[in-house]
Amino acid sequence: MGQGPPGQERRHGQSSTAFSDYSRERRRPRASGRPPASRGRAHADLSVPRLTGSEPLTVLPLTLEPEAAAQAHYKACDRLKLERKQRRMCRRDPGVAETLLEAVSMSALECQFQFRFERWNCTLEGRYRASLLKRGFKETAFLYAISSAGLTHALAKACSAGRMERCTCDEAPDLENREAWQWGGCGDNLKYSSKFVKEFLGRRSSKDLRARVDFHNNLVGVKVIKAGVETTCKCHGVSGSCTVRTCWRQLAPFHEVGKHLKHKYETALKVGSITNEAAGEAGAISPPRGRVSGAGGADPLPRTPELVHLDDSPSFCLAGRFSPGTAGRRCHREKNCESICCGRGHNTQSRVVTRPCQCQVRWCCYVECRQCTQREEVYTCKG
Repeated sequence: MGQGPPGQERRHGQSSTAFSDYSRERRRPRASGRPPASRGRAHADLSVPRLTGSEPLTVLPLTLEPEAAAQAHYKACDRLKLERKQRRMCRRDPGVAETLLEAVSMSALECQFQFRFERWNCTLEGRYRASLLKRGFKETAFLYAISSAGLTHALAKACSAGRMERCTCDEAPDLENREAWQWGGCGDNLKYSSKFVKEFLGRRSSKDLRARVDFHNNLVGVKVIKAGVETTCKCHGVSGSCTVRTCWRQLAPFHEVGKHLKHKYETALKVGSITNEAAGEAGAISPPRGRVSGAGGADPLPRTPELVHLDDSPSFCLAGRFSPGTAGRRCHREKNCESICCGRGHNTQSRVVTRPCQCQVRWCCYVECRQCTQREEVYTCKG
């Protein structure tokens, strides 16, 4: 998971986004449930080993010499299309490159899931993404927020999983009755990840209006992650008594984050600038209608938890600079065909499909299913 994309032409002072060309870099598959013995295998290349969560604080193969490990990490950072500052931050911490790729993939998939039933379905192919990110639409605002949220989430999890060298588990939280609470487990390190993301994505420019809006939307993504932190506790004591509790903080599942940001997208606020026509300079961002700015007419953005945008969105009905349009898109007749097809109508196609059905678990240890054939109708938008 935003900033203005590395590798994209930007105006001076505009921040950058995690939805960049390096999102096309192939992610290495992550492992789950691999036995610890698999870590002892020799690695023919310099790829990241499969993780079980109990490894020492390194993401590089243990068989590599320190110099070779550093070179592998540097090459991974160089393959990503990052700005100079971002490349420097990537190089100084083994684990960042892999986490960046994970964050971009996770953010893109969540964006596509949240918009799967809408005209703009988070199309991120090269030219559409580049054109979209040059404009201040509310779809752009969502991309910035989901990008920064994805990177914050992935980094915090990587810290607690022992995949980073400069961070580990979260530090002791601010919990009530701390004398009765024992810090334990391994909390997600949100403190480190949010600090890293704010620096990585670039700070707000006081002169560039678009950069200020983009950075604000970046911060909205981080704030949504913070708002979803939960404290998980486990009781210890004789006969199950809870005289001592072991507690740690965990981030909400990223689907919950995406759902929250989608709601903010739907209620996004359009803001404008107070322009000095004589001098031709943009002043403070004016608050939306019905909202009052801070004392002395101060810029309201730093205290606004909503997504904000500058431009009205296109319809996304026809193929153009920002999307391939909706011709041929599949829709649901009772739900969204009228909206997605933009009043052009839809085609109906009948087809026969065969799927597993009436599945039962057999002892021991397999699932037995029948094959059921049924006819279904598919609806697609007319061109």
